[in-house]
Amino acid sequence: MSQSEFVIPPGTGIAIVAPGGYPPDEAALARGIARLEEQGCLVHNYYDPADKYQRFGGIDMARVAQLHAAADDPDVQIVMALRGGYGLSRILPMLDFEFLANSGKLFVGYSDFTVFHMAMLAATGKASFAGPMVCGDFGCERPSSYTLSHFWQCLTQRDLTVTAETTNNPSIEAEGILWGGNLAMLTHLLGSPYFPQVEDGILFIEDINEHPYRIERMLVQLLHAGVLARQQAILLGDFSAYRLSEYDNGYDFNAMLAYIRSRVATPILTGLPFGHCADKLTLPVGGRAQLMSQKKEFQLRLSGYPGLAR
Repeated sequence: MSQSEFVIPPGTGIAIVAPGGYPPDEAALARGIARLEEQGCLVHNYYDPADKYQRFGGIDMARVAQLHAAADDPDVQIVMALRGGYGLSRILPMLDFEFLANSGKLFVGYSDFTVFHMAMLAATGKASFAGPMVCGDFGCERPSSYTLSHFWQCLTQRDLTVTAETTNNPSIEAEGILWGGNLAMLTHLLGSPYFPQVEDGILFIEDINEHPYRIERMLVQLLHAGVLARQQAILLGDFSAYRLSEYDNGYDFNAMLAYIRSRVATPILTGLPFGHCADKLTLPVGGRAQLMSQKKEFQLRLSGYPGLAR
């Protein structure tokens, strides 16, 4: 995926917000801003390091104000989370999702930002983007060209097909609303008004630092709630940074997956390039997806989502 395959509209305005945590490395934020500016973007930074509070990028109302101000800024087209961490759950009741959706801004982030995507979809049905963030992706010392290229491709094209290599996947064809994100954040919202009721969708999930038994426990919770059975397909992204021990006695990620597949009739596919990994797709949460899978690869056609005017 080369830069010649997309054109960033000149003067694209990007607002940086910190709805969750503050950057543990301010240098990463500076690199992220510089890299965005190098790509021709006009950066509007709504995060002020002097305002950080405890583990958050400001007190709750200040973080709400960042999102609302960015949505109200006529020079901004993209609102990008500085990082994830934790914090969006605390401010959900204070966010005006109708106002945010009607602003026409493209909201981008992942991890803790999954909470925003779910609440936006539940409240308005409007799409937002599970994709790179300022510090961890644009601001890392060696950014992934795959991640940055696909981000701009997705936001400048309204119809995009991606291919992923994988192993031992079922051969299926499916179509539906694409939704999901971080598994812990999804299960955390279950039973609340911020959890969207998606029927016949394509659910994607990822997580980090979660032992396979914890992943199983969260999937079983979604199973018992009827969420998994209502989907056309389930796509597994990156699950990493966990540790097994002798006590597991052969119970690993593959054993967990085999158990879940034995309990869920919905096809479960692995190999989605998304999550807490260097190379990640940008996925329109609430957009349409057509999925075609064979044993060694699958194709995902993305459509029906907003993008940058060209």
